[in-house]
Amino acid sequence: MPIYLELKQTMPSLNQIRQTFLDYFAKQGHEVVSSSSLVPHNDPTLMFTNAGMVQFKNVFTGAETRPYNRATTSQKCVRAGGKHNDLDNVGYTARHHTFFEMLGNFSFGNYFKAEAIEFAWNLMTKDYGLDKNRLMATVYIDDDEAFDLWKKIAGLPESKIARIAGSDNFWSMGDTGPCGPCTEIFYDHGDHIWGGPPGTPEEDGDRFVEIWNLVFMQFDQSADGTRVSLPKPSIDTGMGLERVAAVLQGVHNNYDIDLFQTLIKASVEATGVKAEGDNLPSHRVIADHLRSSSFLIADGVTPSNEGRGYVLRRIMRRAMRHAYLLGAQEPLLHKLAPTLVAEMGGHYGELKRAEASIIDTLRQEEERFRRTLGRGMTLLDEATRDLKDGDVMNGETAFKLYDTYGFPLDLTQDAIRGKGLTVDTAGFDTAMEAQKTRGRENWTGSGEKAQSAEWFTIKDAIGASDFVGYDHLNAQAHVQALLLNGEQVGEAMAGDTVEAVFEKTPFYPEGGGQAGDTGAVELLHGQGVIKDTYRQAGELIVHLLEITEGTLKLGDKVELRVDAEKRHTTRSNHSAAHLLHAALKHVLGAHVAQKGQLVDADRMRFDFSHGAPLSDAEIERIEDEVNAVILQNQAAATKLMSPEKAIEAGAVALFGEKYGEEVRVLALGHALEGEGDYSVELCGGTHVSRTGDIALFKIISEGGVAAGIRRIEAYTGESARQFLLDQAGVATALADQFKVPVHQVGARVEALIAERKRLEKELSEAKRALAVGGGGAASGPEEINGTKVIARVLDGVGGKDLRPLAEDFKKSIGSGIVALVGKLDGKAAVTVAVTPDLTGKYNATELAKAAVIAMGGQGAGGKADFAQGGAPDESQADAGIAAVKALI
Repeated sequence: MPIYLELKQTMPSLNQIRQTFLDYFAKQGHEVVSSSSLVPHNDPTLMFTNAGMVQFKNVFTGAETRPYNRATTSQKCVRAGGKHNDLDNVGYTARHHTFFEMLGNFSFGNYFKAEAIEFAWNLMTKDYGLDKNRLMATVYIDDDEAFDLWKKIAGLPESKIARIAGSDNFWSMGDTGPCGPCTEIFYDHGDHIWGGPPGTPEEDGDRFVEIWNLVFMQFDQSADGTRVSLPKPSIDTGMGLERVAAVLQGVHNNYDIDLFQTLIKASVEATGVKAEGDNLPSHRVIADHLRSSSFLIADGVTPSNEGRGYVLRRIMRRAMRHAYLLGAQEPLLHKLAPTLVAEMGGHYGELKRAEASIIDTLRQEEERFRRTLGRGMTLLDEATRDLKDGDVMNGETAFKLYDTYGFPLDLTQDAIRGKGLTVDTAGFDTAMEAQKTRGRENWTGSGEKAQSAEWFTIKDAIGASDFVGYDHLNAQAHVQALLLNGEQVGEAMAGDTVEAVFEKTPFYPEGGGQAGDTGAVELLHGQGVIKDTYRQAGELIVHLLEITEGTLKLGDKVELRVDAEKRHTTRSNHSAAHLLHAALKHVLGAHVAQKGQLVDADRMRFDFSHGAPLSDAEIERIEDEVNAVILQNQAAATKLMSPEKAIEAGAVALFGEKYGEEVRVLALGHALEGEGDYSVELCGGTHVSRTGDIALFKIISEGGVAAGIRRIEAYTGESARQFLLDQAGVATALADQFKVPVHQVGARVEALIAERKRLEKELSEAKRALAVGGGGAASGPEEINGTKVIARVLDGVGGKDLRPLAEDFKKSIGSGIVALVGKLDGKAAVTVAVTPDLTGKYNATELAKAAVIAMGGQGAGGKADFAQGGAPDESQADAGIAAVKALI
């Protein structure tokens, strides 16, 4: 079969297949729900979203309700870490991917088996037009109902309905909870491909491919394994888009569908290497990993050495190694990203919005990896040169590749699999020690507060909280829920700290990087302090309330009062963060994307993507832009609209952020050049009424927090003014001390620093000359057992000055040993140098170690020709020299 298939004009594209699925179920009364983020927001047990039902998990368990009872999605999924790890097989098999789309339809107690099977059969045979004779189904071994429905609805003969025992056809959410049997739909590619139907010894072949799994959630399983029928059974289905696309496009390998062929063609054009033979898997790896990397970056994940970021780095570096194998001489993946965005950005708008960030992140990571890739591959070749098929590579070497050259273990395993070699993973784990917590073991969840089912029960009973804090800082409200130590109570006393919910509140809950409001509450018979505010169950605003006097009961009417000063400074910092984001894009480029922020009453902290430190000139330009917009004193404008319309209108959305059906769009200031607003972002936080309310903006620090991620900390308003006053006070004090005008302080300090460096250099040279010149016979070498030796104790000389002295002495004697002990500030430093002709007889490290131990130290480090060490007591310097001489 040719690598590039001339697909017929009548064959549907992957995008058309996806849309047909969603349109079909929309006509059947299903709500079309957008894919959730690859970073699960409602399940701290998952590293990545790996199935369509993840975003509906709380709906299936009854902990959450939705305004619809039928839904359909095309869900982004990643399986590249932990239990679901397809990484090693990607590129070498027909259907393994790190990223895939799962098409699904869901019923939350609405319809069940008959409708689910009928929906699936009609879509397959009518809308998709598949040949009925090529379809078969499996059912759970004792699911007679599903077996009979397939005969009745689809007309399948019993020979094409296989009863399967075991986990493949029975699904459960965990050891307890909803569970039920499955039915799977298989497509027969034909007898020209090896393989047998499910349930036969040949089932692992490629002839019969599973394309759709229908899960019938009809039982509730207890811890002891007993199952009772659910009062409202539900449906959860999943169909791999890439698999069904292969079927509809007449191919049996997912990498031959239109999307992958386009990506592979781009890889071929960029490398100049055809996608055939041993090079074919590399092109497939690049195409697959480009998808997963780009979507993860678009959802806010950045490459790092822990958690999700480490999995992303593993995926990226595996693709980059394959680009290296294809002979790519410079970073490749970022050049292919626009092709992916063109293919998939129509349905997934986040790819378009994040395109600049995706390109920049891919480029920076590949540049970083390529600095060590060549040396790492050389080490790998050396380590495996004498190994033969079936041998095991040393685990410590694999760890060195990881620790020194950035090779994740699976990259090393992938690199040597072609030679038939494996890695001693136990040895690798031993060498890893504390670092083996990287990846999934080091994963810490999504960062949201834990949400127990109790909160969803409360929300269903009382409804969503009404936030009135955009317009009011005080409000009267009634107590709707009280939790003490995680349990609902009807009353709380003085001294208790409870979680309280009111039907409305002016208190802003922590979110979007903005700290939750604090303040006071006046009770019917007492007082309280609100120490924090946050969300639970998505729509409940929870107040952490300490009762200082009196009691609080359910139904009580209270007066809620936000700390006005803290709110003012917090919202000033939040609005300034928006202006900073816009200024960064203007000054540094469109690739800048927000990666995190913290906004509270004291200051603002803003993390963003950028590959280099900011210069003083760039920081000054950014400050000037922000302060120019502040001085405009323009009124802030907010609108409510759908996220899609807001983004189409130019609003900035944050990668990985979860938005509801309606969002607030905040516009701040006029563009400094041309027409329009200066900053437009989707944001539900609190903000200033006019830009002038911010008063002043001052950056106090800028630095790196991770590879490709920078952080700016800044003050606004009074904090910024006080910071500048403090700086001015320091400058004035220095000016008085130096007796120069304030504007000359910087030049005076630079001159003093230069003078100090000059004097330090002169002092070092004087010490060196004194040590080398020494005077009389002492300046020459002595001879010990036929070897010339210069061994000296030098007062006032530290370790950093010993090396050049030792090099000078070594040159002067031509052949011999130099042993120097420097004494400075009560401590001793040792340096030993051995000329090349003597390293076979004497080892500098062993000599230095003997000197250090003789002086009460622990040891020394270095090579055969040069070594250094240190000891805590300079009074033992002579003993150190004696120890060296004793070994010569």
